[in-house]
Amino acid sequence: MAFSVPGYSPSFKKPPETLRLRRKRARSLGAALSPGGRPEPAPRRAALAAGLPLRPYPAAGRGGGPGAPGRNPFARLDNRPRAAAEPQDGPPRAPSPSPGSRREQDLLREEEPEGTAPADSLQDPKLCTELRCAFQQSLVYWLHPAFPWLSLFPRIGADRKMSAKTSPWSNDESLQRILMSDWSVSFTSLYNLLKTKLCPYFYVCTYQFTILFRASGLAGNDVITALMSPTTRGIREAMKNEGIEFSLPLVKESGHEKKKPSGTSLGHGEEQAISDEDEEESFSWLEEMGVQDKIKKPDILSIKLRKEKHEVQMDHRPESVVLVKGTNTFTLLNFLINCKSLIATSGPQAGLPPTLLSPIAFRGATMQMLKARSVNVKTQVVSGYKDQFSLEITGPVMPHSLHAMTRLLGSSQSGSFSAGLYTHEPTAVFNICPPAGKALGKETVREELANCGLHPKTLDQLSQTPVLGKSSLRNVEMSDYLYNWRS
Repeated sequence: MAFSVPGYSPSFKKPPETLRLRRKRARSLGAALSPGGRPEPAPRRAALAAGLPLRPYPAAGRGGGPGAPGRNPFARLDNRPRAAAEPQDGPPRAPSPSPGSRREQDLLREEEPEGTAPADSLQDPKLCTELRCAFQQSLVYWLHPAFPWLSLFPRIGADRKMSAKTSPWSNDESLQRILMSDWSVSFTSLYNLLKTKLCPYFYVCTYQFTILFRASGLAGNDVITALMSPTTRGIREAMKNEGIEFSLPLVKESGHEKKKPSGTSLGHGEEQAISDEDEEESFSWLEEMGVQDKIKKPDILSIKLRKEKHEVQMDHRPESVVLVKGTNTFTLLNFLINCKSLIATSGPQAGLPPTLLSPIAFRGATMQMLKARSVNVKTQVVSGYKDQFSLEITGPVMPHSLHAMTRLLGSSQSGSFSAGLYTHEPTAVFNICPPAGKALGKETVREELANCGLHPKTLDQLSQTPVLGKSSLRNVEMSDYLYNWRS
């Protein structure tokens, strides 16, 4: 008596039997095809089309017989033909690579385009992805505010370039207040990043002067510093009235204000007392000769006028550079935010906040790229002509970008290249050596500014005491990995 079992089908076969049937079907199909009539797999067709010599198929049949072996579908997932026959009922296993397969791989490696291998040539950036990416990264800087139709650097002497541009805020006071409010937030954000050593330095570019803020540890100083140039007597007086202590490094070096303490400014009464004392000393030699009564001694008003004339004469000159240190830089921050004369009231730059330039991102900043253009020219040599490659980079090239580019050029040009530099003249005075302070060691600077976004070697360079004075780099040349430079 037969029992009906739920779910049972008379055509049900066990899995081993199914595999055995498929194996038999594959063998019968393989026997019907001769070795010469077997279809070419896709990888072999592609290799043959490329002209690569390939090994022949393995000998057909088991033990050299005429029959073609069956193929284990689980041996290789790329459906390449087996290199040797496998037992009919043996367990699935991947064939070991044969000398022929290694030869194929070697040939494929030889035929690969050069672009897939690292190359060291900036002359053709397509040859090296890593170098191209590093070069593009060295061109990045961060800017606020950002208006695509306006070039916001330099700001000094830029009226002619901006005269034909539209400025919707020039006659709109409410829009000017919004722009200035956003600028104040961005400026404060940058200063806080500098204070916490997440930003190494940044620039504030106005239509009258430029300020360089540097984090502690840079330029041989253990405190935050700010260099401001050029300045006028009016702005210096306004800073004194706000209680900002500053020094005039180049005036002190030239012999003026010899008795002024380093790093501080004197009140008006103190300056007047020093001036009177200097005058008394200058006439002491007349008393020794007994002719002091015959010489008219200048009065206080004449001394004041002469002093003011000297101060006005150094306005807008490199000698007017101002150095602010330590906590006074925060007072300078508040002074600049509230200073009404910071923004032009007329002309093409009317109502436009100062430009903030930084090597790192900050609140409200827009990422920008320096413009790079390469030129290839033929130059005549003794044996004929050779290719000479030139790279032109324009825009606000900050110190970290220059250092990164020289490092890339050194490695990509086999240690030989030359570069001509054109500096924004009002900023050349930032290369002066500040008054001696407590310098931090190289390792300390690297540790404290490790998160500021600069390469350690760039930090080492920027932490050194400046040696250029009022001048700037004009030419940098590398020969056999050794630098030479001229100012």
